[in-house]
Amino acid sequence: MSEESAQHMMLGDVEVIRVVEWQGPFVPARDLVPDAAAEVWKDNERELAPDHWDPESDRAVMALQTWVLRSAGRTVLVDTGVGNGRERPGSPQFHQWQGDFLGQLARAGVRPEDVDVVVNTHVHGDHVGWNTVGVPGEWAPAFPNAQYLIPAADDFHFGPGNAYAKGLREDDRLIYEDSIEPVHRAGQSLLWDGAHRIDENLTLESAPGHTPGSAVLRLASGADRAVFVGDLLHSPVQILGPACNSCFCMDASQAEASRRRVLQRAADERELVVPAHFGGSGAVEVRRDGSGDGFAFARWAA
Repeated sequence: MSEESAQHMMLGDVEVIRVVEWQGPFVPARDLVPDAAAEVWKDNERELAPDHWDPESDRAVMALQTWVLRSAGRTVLVDTGVGNGRERPGSPQFHQWQGDFLGQLARAGVRPEDVDVVVNTHVHGDHVGWNTVGVPGEWAPAFPNAQYLIPAADDFHFGPGNAYAKGLREDDRLIYEDSIEPVHRAGQSLLWDGAHRIDENLTLESAPGHTPGSAVLRLASGADRAVFVGDLLHSPVQILGPACNSCFCMDASQAEASRRRVLQRAADERELVVPAHFGGSGAVEVRRDGSGDGFAFARWAA
């Protein structure tokens, strides 16, 4: 159920390293994507099982992972997982999580001081946790030389100015206080909105809906294209039916619109789609399915 792995590929001049901290059956499939009917999972079992769905338990298979990009002479992390030792009373699966993320990065050849840029696609606890590490009496940035790119809309929504997402969940305040505020305090954060160019290969773009500031990261190098979509997709069934939101999407209509727009461009421009939590190879090329509504799987990454 649990595994550690690193996977490498080259996209143009950019080296992509996938670091998987955990992968396995996670939550009931219909709980994760409520609008995806049971028949969708069963009818597509050949594509979905075993990497994305466990038919026996009817649970979605997911991964907790980070993508490391070596681009234009710099090292970029895309999302930072859960982080160790966090108080997450509303998320029992992540409460006081203990993993070996920094050890896995080291085995992939990445030391904390080597990281130049950290991208948080959005401010959810499983995407910002390793922004920081515990030091005596406080939390401090895990990557001392990095600039942390945080969507401004999420920073406001989950921050104290909005009383930590209006105080609906204690976890939102805890996440901000242990994983976002210490980065601000250290002077290592950059808030952005709309679009932000990292280098000649990498550009961030807003794709709101899952959260107010949810973003995608586009990679274009040589003839290769990819889009790291964060939680725009939690399961491949959302490629087959882009109207299907996950249970975590905050604005359903906005999330669907962002998902369709990103998938349409990915299909038209042959961008490799790289979600935050897909199991298996973790990435897929998509194509239009001819119906005018959904998409189909063209090729899974090796």
